[in-house]
Amino acid sequence: MKKKLLLLRRCKLIKFAAALALAAICAALMSMFVFAAPVEEPSVNDPNINVNLSGEGLDALRIILLLTILSVLPSILIMMTCFTRIVVVLSLLRNALGLQQTPPNQVLVGLALFLSLFIMTPVIAEINQTAYTPYSAGEISGTEFLDRAQAPLRNFMLMQTKPDDLNMFLNMSGAPRPETVGDLPMTVVIPSFITSELKRAFTIGFLIFLPFLIIDIVVGSTLMSMGMMMMPPITISLPFKLMLFVLVDGWGLLIRTLVQTYNF
Repeated sequence: MKKKLLLLRRCKLIKFAAALALAAICAALMSMFVFAAPVEEPSVNDPNINVNLSGEGLDALRIILLLTILSVLPSILIMMTCFTRIVVVLSLLRNALGLQQTPPNQVLVGLALFLSLFIMTPVIAEINQTAYTPYSAGEISGTEFLDRAQAPLRNFMLMQTKPDDLNMFLNMSGAPRPETVGDLPMTVVIPSFITSELKRAFTIGFLIFLPFLIIDIVVGSTLMSMGMMMMPPITISLPFKLMLFVLVDGWGLLIRTLVQTYNF
């Protein structure tokens, strides 16, 4: 039976490799036909062409730069909001409970996103009122829009940033200290904010671990005293952890605490 299973697996692997090779050959032939096909050069005098051919290279470079910024923009926005602290705390809670994939990562990330949206609502409303609405009405330029939009975000991040972290990055940057808070560069504010968020997230995670650690110690000591050394302690302690978490309304308490830890 084992030999038959091995032969079947080898046959499947051979078929899969043959299919990949056939697909690669087809792709190579198609690319040869495409590149071998004659390409008609556009005429500058053609009235249907509205592109400035003299700046074609510059336009392509701008498009590549814009696409690169758009691909990085979600990560930048996530790191400039309260998403980092929330998702780290939720992950530490799952580890403290001893659960591997419950709740799933999609649930934790979705909860963190919507909690971040709930917490950042005042900041978003201020950006919409002071920056987006005048810009959409044509009252301000794009540069002024960026200046007005980053001011509420900078204030929010600075209110959550520890002075020690901010001073650390200011000293490492080597730049002269600004006279006002509004003159702080975002290259200093953002890493300071992320560092403070990670510190607070791990502090909250440590406090979450304590009661569950006590349950693990009690269960492990009880099993040792009863001579049940072969019984995994997690098998007994997990129901008690879940019962404790449900009885104290753990989700509501955790979410309420996370929201109240932010300063406005």
